Amino acid sequence: MRKLIISFTLAFSLFIGANTVGASTTHHVQSGDTLWKLANNYGVPVNAIKSANNKTSDTIFIGERLTIPSSVTAYEKRLLAQLVTAEAKGEPYAGQVAVATVVLNRVDSNQFPNTVHNVIYQPEQFTPVSNSAINQPATASAIRAVDEALAFRGQGRGSLFFYNPKIATNHWIATRQHTITIGNHVFAK
Repeated sequence: MRKLIISFTLAFSLFIGANTVGASTTHHVQSGDTLWKLANNYGVPVNAIKSANNKTSDTIFIGERLTIPSSVTAYEKRLLAQLVTAEAKGEPYAGQVAVATVVLNRVDSNQFPNTVHNVIYQPEQFTPVSNSAINQPATASAIRAVDEALAFRGQGRGSLFFYNPKIATNHWIATRQHTITIGNHVFAK
């Protein structure tokens, strides 16, 4: 019964929060909670949780109430996971996280649109949008990768682009500063 109530509450909160960008929720810290676990569970960066709660350390206490800011809607998380599924099929998990991170870095950059949806659907940016591969369901691995990318948002190498040099037809990205290579993808900023 308790699991049913928790599931209903979570589903209801996701439904209510799906249309609200910038909303927040409150989490009552329980035994075993860490900022990292909360960041993954809620899909927000650790630093955002710390900032929202005026914390300078990673220490949290049982019984403490933490404000969990919301930066990405449930719809955007699903859309991002679908993009990761299509773009990083066959790539290692770290590559999936990196693809999600590129989108989040673009959202945070003044060079690109400021929402996940608008970054993904910006014309001529992601092949899965133009060939409709983005419409396939997200894999469990891609969903986890998106949660991890959200938890680490703002940390990393600042990649704004990626490509597979083996299949790319335009190599303009090779002129950009290389940040990392993961699997078949080269990441750059």
